[in-house]
Amino acid sequence: MANIFPKWTNHLPIQILVAGGVLFISVIAGMTYYFTPKYTRVGYQPVQPVPFSHSIHVNQLGLDCRYCHSQVENAAHSNLPTTQTCMNCHSQIKLNSPRLATVRDSWKTGQPIAWVRIHEAPDYVYFNHSAHVNRGVSCVSCHGQINNMAVVWHHEPQSMDWCLTCHRAPENHLRPVNQVTNLNWKPEDEGPGKDGKLRTQQEIGEQLKVAWNVNPPVTCAGCHR
Repeated sequence: MANIFPKWTNHLPIQILVAGGVLFISVIAGMTYYFTPKYTRVGYQPVQPVPFSHSIHVNQLGLDCRYCHSQVENAAHSNLPTTQTCMNCHSQIKLNSPRLATVRDSWKTGQPIAWVRIHEAPDYVYFNHSAHVNRGVSCVSCHGQINNMAVVWHHEPQSMDWCLTCHRAPENHLRPVNQVTNLNWKPEDEGPGKDGKLRTQQEIGEQLKVAWNVNPPVTCAGCHR
């Protein structure tokens, strides 16, 4: 009896299995690589209920980060500004600006402004703001040069790998505590060292790491509690 299928079809099932396996592995690899904060969060720039420009308030007016985010030095979580904080100034400045209508409505009704959170750690991650800023980790390290942003965006991936890179070499980010909210600070601002040369981030970071006994955890229990 003659064969119904050509001889080459004998290898077709194996070829299909191999092709399917390659496709499956490719999809998993692509998801692992691209479905990370680097690609899904970096650049995230939601529209806020009030068009607040950090560039104007910080660079032009000189407001300190802690004026609006008042709990960052004392609490695990950084707070968003309340309507009272906004009205401290805007009860006298730009009283009738249409851009501030949401703030005025919030003040009248007592309903908080529905700010859209940009930086938010997953529930299974423990991050303490006060532990970082009180040991010389600037806002810039995690949020970027936010003082130059007219509209804030997610600047860093803030992934586990990104966090561990800093924990393994904290000296690359440490600065004097009184410069944590100075977003334009540079190592050379600290003046020359004993050798007369301008100090580097590595030199300053190493000194502060020793002086403050900075030894951030790199084990799972450090951030997953």
